[in-house]
Amino acid sequence: MKILFDVMGGDNAPDANIKAAVKAIDEVKAEIILIGKESVINSKIKEFYNKNSVNEINERLKIVNAEEEITMEDIPTKAIKSKKDSSMVVGFNMLKNGEGDVFVSAGNSGALLAGATLLVGRVKGIDRPGLAGMLPAFESKFLLMDAGANTNCKPINILQFAQMASIYMKNTYNIEKPKVGLLNNGTEEHKGNDLMKESYQLLKANADNMGFDFYGNIEGREVFAGEVDVVVTDGFTGNIFLKTTEGVGKMVKKNLYKEAKRNILSKISLIPALPMLKRFGKSMDYKEYGGAPFLGVKKPVVKAHGSSDEKLFLYTLKQAEMFVEAKAVDKIVDEYNNMQQPINPVEATDYEQNN
Repeated sequence: MKILFDVMGGDNAPDANIKAAVKAIDEVKAEIILIGKESVINSKIKEFYNKNSVNEINERLKIVNAEEEITMEDIPTKAIKSKKDSSMVVGFNMLKNGEGDVFVSAGNSGALLAGATLLVGRVKGIDRPGLAGMLPAFESKFLLMDAGANTNCKPINILQFAQMASIYMKNTYNIEKPKVGLLNNGTEEHKGNDLMKESYQLLKANADNMGFDFYGNIEGREVFAGEVDVVVTDGFTGNIFLKTTEGVGKMVKKNLYKEAKRNILSKISLIPALPMLKRFGKSMDYKEYGGAPFLGVKKPVVKAHGSSDEKLFLYTLKQAEMFVEAKAVDKIVDEYNNMQQPINPVEATDYEQNN
């Protein structure tokens, strides 16, 4: 197996990317191909490890040169079409040509979606791929989709997000019939904007045929109760929800440790509680869950957080290997193509006709 890793993407690139790859190579079975400016990568290898090349560190580490970069300011589709020697485009072309098994990048999300769609291609029948981010819940976890790929969605997209996420959860986490909730501003069936109301009806009508249990609307405060396996929404709402969740988690951890160290008495009482606090911190740490796979693309693509540090890149690389080993993409293609009944085309287009 070969993991194609864009080492020029992300806020902390290339330092965090390179350090994570070097650490990950001892924890994965795959080769890791570092894609980026070879001169920069080699200079960093010399600086960090006093080696002349990555091969001196491990023979399963390799470099593929790419002289251009796609920045966060670049217009996604234009950048994919014009910057053909960028680390992202080179990586996508390698994935498309079978020179790697999964592509990992923390770069421009819009460009990553554009590249995955234009260069690698969508699964037949999927209108739009989506980002599937795993998050912690009470004594469990859930998959959030879309976590930020599509800011403007149609009801058919929400339905397909539920379908793909359910197939992923079934085949990766052995949940026979995943319970899917629609993120909304109330639990009643009539709540929400036009998109959510129409999506509710589509999910309700197609759940049994598509192999998931529709929970109904779920409010943000109830998402972490562990009642659902999948939460679906549009990418705009999903990304705000994701980043708010991450921010709250950081705040809770900081405040907890601050209070624990407030005075000598609290410091002493902290000692027997340290194992519990470490377990709590681990359960609240989004870095433990790695990046977000793109579901709906013909080959495995994983989006790492733009602010990924060495630890988060490490978990993302390990997650990417698991993603390939689980054959999640193949199973989505097979199960989607084998669906017995089509989506009701009249229901699926109601929203578009009325807007």
